[in-house]
Amino acid sequence: MAELRRRTGARTGHAGTLDPFATGLLLLLSGWTTILQPCFLRLDKRYVTDVDLTRTTSTGDVEGEPAEAHTPPEPAELDRRLGGLRGHVELPIPAASAVKIGGERAYRLARRGVEVAMPLRRSHVASLDVIAYTDGIVTLDLRVSSGTYVRAIATALDGHCRTLRRLEIGPFDVAEADFGVIVPPHAAFARLPAEAQARAPERALQRLGAA
Repeated sequence: MAELRRRTGARTGHAGTLDPFATGLLLLLSGWTTILQPCFLRLDKRYVTDVDLTRTTSTGDVEGEPAEAHTPPEPAELDRRLGGLRGHVELPIPAASAVKIGGERAYRLARRGVEVAMPLRRSHVASLDVIAYTDGIVTLDLRVSSGTYVRAIATALDGHCRTLRRLEIGPFDVAEADFGVIVPPHAAFARLPAEAQARAPERALQRLGAA
């Protein structure tokens, strides 16, 4: 975001951050298009992740404090666990997240060692597929609703994310990402599903009509 802002000199926003250890697609909005943020924020997402099933961590990823190691599940047991995580699920929000607890960011409380009961978040896991499973490391390809914490899914599997890459946000794919190219607003908006377009404020629709 800072680089795009320096390059354009325009107001810059995003449509959903990535965890520091994660890679992949990030949608940036430049100039007046930042008012279109509500259209892009709640799009479904696709990720690929390597989950270490030999231990959990305090954050659900490689940056947290590791718990004691345990034996990873057999393939049949892993399938059973995955089955319970497809469809509509409710999972605790990770402690190392930006959600506010009592007016303060949860990750700040976690850094101070303050333990809090994290609230549950309901989300939809449209698909959760095993790509590979070797030596306690399972590679998963998953499509989830906006706001789903992949780290929470890893923790529910009794493991933690070693890697996390965002491949898709709604109709946008990381394969088409090019930092040197800015997609025209009307072209990006036209690709959105109708329910996402309906979230556009009137002033944005007026600008798009004039584009």
